[in-house]
Amino acid sequence: MRDVAKLAGRPARLKRGQFLAEGPQAVREALVLHQKRTAAGEPGVVQEVFASESCLDRYPEFDELAEGVNARLATDEVLAAMADTVNPQGIIAVCAFVDVDLNAVLDAGPRLIAVLCQVRDPGNAGTVLRAADAAGADAVVLTASSVDIYNPKAVRSTAGSLFHLPVVLGTDLADLATACRERGIGILAADGYGQLDLDQLQDENAARRLGASGTASAYELERPTAWLFGNEAQGLSEAELALADHRVAVPVYGAAESLNVGTAATVCLYASARSQKRA
Repeated sequence: MRDVAKLAGRPARLKRGQFLAEGPQAVREALVLHQKRTAAGEPGVVQEVFASESCLDRYPEFDELAEGVNARLATDEVLAAMADTVNPQGIIAVCAFVDVDLNAVLDAGPRLIAVLCQVRDPGNAGTVLRAADAAGADAVVLTASSVDIYNPKAVRSTAGSLFHLPVVLGTDLADLATACRERGIGILAADGYGQLDLDQLQDENAARRLGASGTASAYELERPTAWLFGNEAQGLSEAELALADHRVAVPVYGAAESLNVGTAATVCLYASARSQKRA
């Protein structure tokens, strides 16, 4: 029990290469990925599952999903002692790290990538990853100075999306920019002071696709793209912005000073996803 509880801390996670997935949604998605990988002859993801009887009564599908996994019954009190949350909803899984190598992502021919640059809040990082998953992005990349995506709060914020798409950690942004350009992947920076307006860019792209005479767009949103999203307080640094092909602002029509990074990322990723799918 103590060994599991220690995974709430970063030192234990790094030492053991393991993290916690808490609650039915996260554990279900972890087990689905685990079964998919083991069926393909690859190493599994889930190493242990602890669940209460009441949870298994509510979610009988876990009996099949956990086949071949070391699964144990535990009381709610024991689960609370092991989990990062007060109420882990009756089930916890100990999982192996799932991040992948950057070259593996880029060599697969991605069309849409979300890049988190010095994003420090675990909730924001998890929200961006979830948004990227929903938008059909091919990967999420975190720079070396960003939050640990295996932080329990970050894992919870992904709502299971951590197990759906490739995640790359500890990337040097300059190296990523070089690798993207070598593969024809454009780089857009989400910047509140950007010279391009996202709404106008979408309108120009739509008009161009419809064949409106004389219409051109500053950037073709349907092309493979890596979006850069910056730190919650400072945004993207000048050095980070300099690596982008264009700086794009999400227009704010009301009185709000700015958008949360998770919200801005959702809007930007869906703009690209929509153009790519229509193309």
